[in-house]
Amino acid sequence: MAALPFRLRLPVWAQDLLIGVFVAAMQVQGTRSITTDEDLAQLSQVGVYTHAVLLVVGGLSLTVRRRWPVPVFALEALASIVYYGSGYPDGPNWIGVFVALYTVTAYGDGRRSSYIALGGIGVLIAGWLVAAGIHPPNDVGWLAFRIGTAIMAAVLGESVRMRRVIAAEALERAERAERTKDEEARRRVDAERLHIAREVHDTVAHAISVINVQAGVTAHVLDRRPQQVKETLLTIEQTSARALRELRATLGVLRESDDGRAPIPGLDRVEELASVAREAGLDVKVDVPAPPREVPGAVDRAAYRIVQESITNVIRHAGPARVTVAVAYQPDDLRIRVTDTGRGGDCAGAAGRGIAGMRERCALLGGELAAGPRSGGGFEVYARLPLPAAAGEP
Repeated sequence: MAALPFRLRLPVWAQDLLIGVFVAAMQVQGTRSITTDEDLAQLSQVGVYTHAVLLVVGGLSLTVRRRWPVPVFALEALASIVYYGSGYPDGPNWIGVFVALYTVTAYGDGRRSSYIALGGIGVLIAGWLVAAGIHPPNDVGWLAFRIGTAIMAAVLGESVRMRRVIAAEALERAERAERTKDEEARRRVDAERLHIAREVHDTVAHAISVINVQAGVTAHVLDRRPQQVKETLLTIEQTSARALRELRATLGVLRESDDGRAPIPGLDRVEELASVAREAGLDVKVDVPAPPREVPGAVDRAAYRIVQESITNVIRHAGPARVTVAVAYQPDDLRIRVTDTGRGGDCAGAAGRGIAGMRERCALLGGELAAGPRSGGGFEVYARLPLPAAAGEP
């Protein structure tokens, strides 16, 4: 069977208007169809019109049942008790009462609406019992039927309300999960942006520091030693080219395709840093043994950037100095120590931002970093980066 191309959905007020008109018509027509001429003959002229008015009012009041559920139910209950207490002809004049009772629980607030429904059923039962005593019905089962139906209407309304509440909670959980997912995605994007910014900072800062020193040397020896100027310019060219390659590799993660650019460097390229630093006038000693096992890429890159930033700070602030770079692979961590013999006390504050960046790198990997002047002069940077347990280790 083909699906309908659309669903006809009326506004709430239109639905309630149709329900009210339909119930009013059902109560009037249903009561008239089972009422005999003898029953009508027993009614006065006023009673004929009054019982019809009660049936119509009992139906049409449902048009505002969702806006004022409790007052509508009270009006329906009163009309029902008055109707039966007046001895008017029996019939389907209870439909409006049950629809109103259903509305109280279906569109109520749970416990309060349930108490109102139970209290209303109690009042109805009392009223119907009084009406049955004044005008005994032909069939004594009518009271039991109405009581049972009233309870069923209240229970059905409460069931519909609970389903609506459960559906709303499920929707809220789904929305909360979606918000959490979006927040996590934004957090990852922010973290990646911070990572890229840190890589760019370290690469550019190191290159600019070296170029600045070499440019100063060039200006100083330009007239006296032109051959050294050539070597200095060559160093500047190599340093800038190396920085451009690293920048392309760092920013390459923003592209979807692999364009073959060089990977981000690790500890295997520390010797290149040392060579550039030596050309900038530093005496650099490097002790970086081969790793005993595979080191995670994030740890390897962080270690390289820490060494790079440490050497950059020495070039910027320490002046001509002897620099020692020592790397030690421990079973549980990787340890880096960079010391120099320059103006340690003076460069501590100036290099603060670079030190903060190194500390952030360590913290992201669960490690720690300490940096400060040495007691005998100079400056020291010490970092510890955790390593995962090797395969086969407990």
